[in-house]
Amino acid sequence: MSESNSYSSSGSWERDALERLARAALDEQRRARRWSIFFKSLTFLYLFLLLFVFLGLFGGKDGALPGRHTAVVELNGVIAADSQASADRINSGLQDAFKDKNTAGVVLRVNSPGGSPVQANQISQEIRRLRGLHPKVPLYVVVDDICASGGYYVAAAADKIYVDQASIVGSIGVLMDGFGLTGTMEKLGVERRLLTAGSNKGFLDPFSPLVPEQREYAQKLLNEIHRQFIDTVKQGRGPRLKDSPELYSGLIWSGAKSIELGLADELGSLDYVAREVIKAETIVDYSTRESIVERFARRFGAAMAQTLLGSGAAPQLR
Repeated sequence: MSESNSYSSSGSWERDALERLARAALDEQRRARRWSIFFKSLTFLYLFLLLFVFLGLFGGKDGALPGRHTAVVELNGVIAADSQASADRINSGLQDAFKDKNTAGVVLRVNSPGGSPVQANQISQEIRRLRGLHPKVPLYVVVDDICASGGYYVAAAADKIYVDQASIVGSIGVLMDGFGLTGTMEKLGVERRLLTAGSNKGFLDPFSPLVPEQREYAQKLLNEIHRQFIDTVKQGRGPRLKDSPELYSGLIWSGAKSIELGLADELGSLDYVAREVIKAETIVDYSTRESIVERFARRFGAAMAQTLLGSGAAPQLR
């Protein structure tokens, strides 16, 4: 009996010791895992900060070179508040270009199908303001592939417009597009349940039948913005424009034809204008560049806003 109790006590002690060792080993593993996660997180944060600093340094505009030069600002893509061709970005680049005492002339290089009439008008107004403040510094537009609608709205404010013979120019018009899905919904057996406070709150709702009064109102709105567009073009181009009703019909023309119509002035590239017109071959880019961090934040924010608020039709110069 005594030997049995002694054996049982000894076995219990060994089991307890093994359990304590196992628990200690497990705790040590957990501590090691926590420290590993902690140091990995620190490393990730450090690398992220380095990337942020790097992008901050290289995501902006080029610094101005010493000496007399031609300043260029790029207007690429759709003109919109959340794009690289927003009024804020373009105007910032233009302001920096005009402020530099070594700027002999400014070139706005345009490659845009158009976009927001509000953003285009803000750029146009800023061009006029800067030209008034710096009358000795000319501003020219050089067109690459396309300068249409809102892009041309902006270009009309320049001293002169240079194009390639194959550039696409014009499209002086306004549109508001969307879809009507009522027939599709009926075929699918889907019922639209739209509740509004205000008889026109569901204005041009794509899931409801088109209301004639709303269509008429939308057309008046487009006509009003179109009139503003025409007035801006006439103000900028003046007597250079040929007297043709087709100019404001929304048609587009080649660069060569646009010169005949008075929509553009001459054939010429950026290098040609800098060398032969401004007489300053050194070109400095003042465009406000978008970093990867900014691009991600903008796209993420736009996606979230569209998800939360939905998307509605708006007049477009394109």
